[in-house]
Amino acid sequence: MGDRRRRRRLAAAITVAGLTFGTAACGSGSDSAGGGGPNTLEVWTRSNPDDAATYDRVFAAFTKKTGIKIDYQPVVNFDQQLQSRASTKDLPDVMINDTALMGSYQSQGLLKPIDPESIAGSDQITDKSWSSTVGLDGKHYGIPYSRQAMTLMIRKDWLRELGLQAPTTWQEMLTVAKAFAAKDPDGDGKADTYGMVVPGSAQNGYAAWWGASYLWQGGAKIIEPDGNGGYRPAMDSAAAVRTVTWMKDNLFCGDNGVIQPGALTAITGNATNFQDGNAGMYLTGPYNMTTFDGTVGKDKYEVVAAPAGPAGSDVLADGENVYFGAKTGKTAKEQALGAFLVSPEGQKIAMTSVDGHQPVVRIPVNSTLDAAKVRDDARWSVVQKAYEHASEQFPNAPDFAPIKQDTADSLNAIFTYCGSDVSSSLKELNDTLAGDLKDQDLLK
Repeated sequence: MGDRRRRRRLAAAITVAGLTFGTAACGSGSDSAGGGGPNTLEVWTRSNPDDAATYDRVFAAFTKKTGIKIDYQPVVNFDQQLQSRASTKDLPDVMINDTALMGSYQSQGLLKPIDPESIAGSDQITDKSWSSTVGLDGKHYGIPYSRQAMTLMIRKDWLRELGLQAPTTWQEMLTVAKAFAAKDPDGDGKADTYGMVVPGSAQNGYAAWWGASYLWQGGAKIIEPDGNGGYRPAMDSAAAVRTVTWMKDNLFCGDNGVIQPGALTAITGNATNFQDGNAGMYLTGPYNMTTFDGTVGKDKYEVVAAPAGPAGSDVLADGENVYFGAKTGKTAKEQALGAFLVSPEGQKIAMTSVDGHQPVVRIPVNSTLDAAKVRDDARWSVVQKAYEHASEQFPNAPDFAPIKQDTADSLNAIFTYCGSDVSSSLKELNDTLAGDLKDQDLLK
């Protein structure tokens, strides 16, 4: 693992060097670059066509309200394209992308600091949401835009068929999962159902992304602040060892049908067993509800809070921020767009689906809005309560990407080899995470 980390660090260093060099001159002459003129903002989102259709409505409303034009670019391969633009010394004016990328972007010099008070309506955003935009230097580098938290989606028709209730603890979840696998909940007379869906691949850090909720619920942390402005690795703790051991023994090892076949190579794109109708539970994000309503059927599943582990029921929270590219000349217009995006009007447009297109705001960051009322769908209150009261985010002031990937590599290997020694494997992971933090001068 150490050699792999060093190779990735070298590649990242080369990339960062190129990006930093490429953005050094972004502050000059930017009014005429990229955005198409002084009254036009070039805006990027990491979006597929379905998401982009919703953003089109949002930006059209902004232009109608302000007269400021938007050159909108939905970008699928966002980071690759961003690196290319950085190398030409011409960043987009505004970007909307994952909260977890802030530390990486800020460390590369891609972002402009943002004073929350410069954004009209900033006081309607909670401190919890604003906290995810603070960099290592204490400055804000983003505006909260959308938030979400994982919840458990479960086949209520299967529960009813088997005389079961939705689980509230890990042990109850295992009992339900085994029943879903063994007791023919769909009534077809075949042994073709599974307890739950797990996207457990190491690819793109999925095992860490999915597994984080279980780590929080078991009382474990991946990294934690050291109290002196740095961070320390925490995956060799007793809580981490207990939690990962429980996950290995109860979910991945043993022929009990608790999870779907191929879970250790599954990512969200191919972990389709819940929507295909042959798995009964999925701990996942609320963006899947639109899909599941059309495949499984809204009347056949329900959304419930995640079952609690020994340390509680906290789940992984994440979302998107609005970022301003590190260039000058259009700050007032960028601030106007930021204010509209977090306003009740802008958030409501982004939360609604037209012609079946995917909403791009899940839980509103504007505290005057209730997701369930905006959507007229009580299930969203479960998600909003999870985010507000039972969730944790990945630390995003550091560059968390290598940390997440190294954690996923280790967890995937542990779950793959059922005879693995969890304690020694996590000690090795902890050493690797220490190296990741040292690379960023965060290991004090």
